[in-house]
Amino acid sequence: MALKVLIVMGSDSDFDQLVPAVTVLDELGVACEVHVASAHRSPDRVLELARSARAGGFGVVLAAAGGAAHLAGVIAANTTLPVVAVPIAVGTLGGLDALLSSVQMPGGVPIASVGIGGGRNAGLFAAAILSATEPAIEARLETFRARQVEKVSEADARVRAKLAASKS
Repeated sequence: MALKVLIVMGSDSDFDQLVPAVTVLDELGVACEVHVASAHRSPDRVLELARSARAGGFGVVLAAAGGAAHLAGVIAANTTLPVVAVPIAVGTLGGLDALLSSVQMPGGVPIASVGIGGGRNAGLFAAAILSATEPAIEARLETFRARQVEKVSEADARVRAKLAASKS
């Protein structure tokens, strides 16, 4: 049975910034489950999700929160699975506080982090983590990256053709 990705967001208002993660995981054929659980407003629910994740067939956790809420850190403290923080762009600081609370984790319980609002990259990173032990995911990720190369080559050809046309 292939491992899944657990996506936990601190608030349902974070959902729009996580849609790209869900979309890219779906494109790559990686199953995921999405939950709302707040490290501060529903800590028991967060602990339950974190502690049962491995037994539930998950191989990586994406944890999205805004402000200085530290959902990723709380989850990482309660599972040995890899945890990737997705700082959410909200509030006065536009997500900078969420980013800093993720990348400045104290030593001993590490997490990874993508950039502010980086849901798509979080999904791609989760797939890459799972690809270390899942050959089918590795193959789909290789195909995905090859398509990116093709798209860049096509864009290059379009720009060069426009440039040539503008000089004639």
